Amino acid sequence: MLIALLACDASVETTIQIDDESYLSTAEAFIDVFYSFDPLALEATLSSAAGSVLAITYYQGWAEGGNYKIVDRKHCEIKAANVVSCSITVEDDPMLALGIDFDVTDTFEITFTDTAITAVETSSDDIQLYYDARDWVRRELPALVEEPCQGYFDGGPTPGDCARAMAQGYIQFATSDDFPRL
Repeated sequence: MLIALLACDASVETTIQIDDESYLSTAEAFIDVFYSFDPLALEATLSSAAGSVLAITYYQGWAEGGNYKIVDRKHCEIKAANVVSCSITVEDDPMLALGIDFDVTDTFEITFTDTAITAVETSSDDIQLYYDARDWVRRELPALVEEPCQGYFDGGPTPGDCARAMAQGYIQFATSDDFPRL
């Protein structure tokens, strides 16, 4: 009886390890697709994650328009039983436009049901100056961003144009009297 129980426990452990490896490899492949800047491939990858499609495809367009270049790509890690976390540090035009030496780290939280990606959420470690610049551009240069930033991070039609317009606005913010001087 004890042998059967141990065999059963080993089987469960092996299954979990296989699922973890499957989740990790699928998450790594998702990151590859995201940074390929191929929206059709990304949508296909998100076929079981309907609630994430608008935000993530918009973000991909923003990342392409903002000329995201990977500086450091950490291996994805299991965060919970069905959640994988992937952290990617990038250099991007909006931060470069501010004239500061800071690379943003974006973290993708990828949720699985069985072997399918069913949700993707992102977060970043953007510094307060980034948000101050965004708010300044919206307030001081609304004509610059109004059209290209329609549907901002909610499935808008021109995320790349929005990222480029914001970067132009950030350049103007960096030369304005409102920009904090150290």
